[in-house]
Amino acid sequence: MMRRSGSFPMRARNGSVAAGRKPGALLKSFLAERGRSYRKGMSSPLDGARSCSRISAHLALGCLSMRETYQAALRAQLRWRAADAVAFAQSLGSFSSRLHWRCHFMQKLEDEPELQGRELHSAYAGLRPVGPQHEELVAAWAEGRTGFPFVDACMRSLRATGWLNFRMRSMVMAFSSYHLWQDWRRPAQELARLFTDFEPGIHYPQAQMQSGVTGVNLARIYNPVKQSRDQDPAGVFLRRWVPELAGLPDDFIHEPWRAPRDYLLRHGVELGITYPARLVDHESAARQAREAIYGVRRGDAYFDAAREIQHKHGSRKAGLPPTAKPRARRKARPAQSTFEF
Repeated sequence: MMRRSGSFPMRARNGSVAAGRKPGALLKSFLAERGRSYRKGMSSPLDGARSCSRISAHLALGCLSMRETYQAALRAQLRWRAADAVAFAQSLGSFSSRLHWRCHFMQKLEDEPELQGRELHSAYAGLRPVGPQHEELVAAWAEGRTGFPFVDACMRSLRATGWLNFRMRSMVMAFSSYHLWQDWRRPAQELARLFTDFEPGIHYPQAQMQSGVTGVNLARIYNPVKQSRDQDPAGVFLRRWVPELAGLPDDFIHEPWRAPRDYLLRHGVELGITYPARLVDHESAARQAREAIYGVRRGDAYFDAAREIQHKHGSRKAGLPPTAKPRARRKARPAQSTFEF
């Protein structure tokens, strides 16, 4: 399990909080001030660069220990609670919870090292066959040339900085696995090379979870347009990383294919020329992916294996029930943890 070599500390604009900062100073600034907006800001590709702790690379490389980080977070949480800063204390509580989940996911790979290259549930082996266009699609996704502005902005930002906030990590992995129907191992490889904070124990179980091959998690298929409008409504992040579309108004910058061709031309955009056309129709691709993933979930053998997986790898603290067979009228979907890489 080789770690990614390369630049560290992080670089470029949305990595500026971490650039040149010592591990202890980063943690201290997060617990003293930056973590105040952690619960809200960590989902935003813009605010997350400051609101998140930014110590993940230091944890992965051993510059900070989990014990010192967790104990410092607990002390800070008690201080802010005593100062009646309830929201800040709650944010640090969420941070501590994610430290727990970090260890939980690392334990999965410790228990089953084969997860680096084999689906957790064997029923999903071979579900996404590698076709002749496979590498071309992987390259377009990895380089930010999918035709979906938000996905492209995230991948370009990641390539430039080595970091991406948690929700966007989930989205880009899911987009490759579901919308582009790529074998999960290839996008996982690409992301492992790009993440400055690459940690195998978190990365591979999360890659499988976001690709729907664990057998015990929901198929979480992110709508790239909805995520764009929710997380970057004014298009600030988009204009920073996809400057080809910077001249478009807030509405069309999220979905340039909706604009008439002559309108786009007046704003200096020609799809397929100055900016890529969409690789897929995201709505129909999502429907097909959902049907394929849940189509596997039938039969006693499938659910028996899923229960064994849940028993071995499920969170004991969360009290998640074993995966159940679907009922006659309403399918019972297995519970999913709230942690995302």
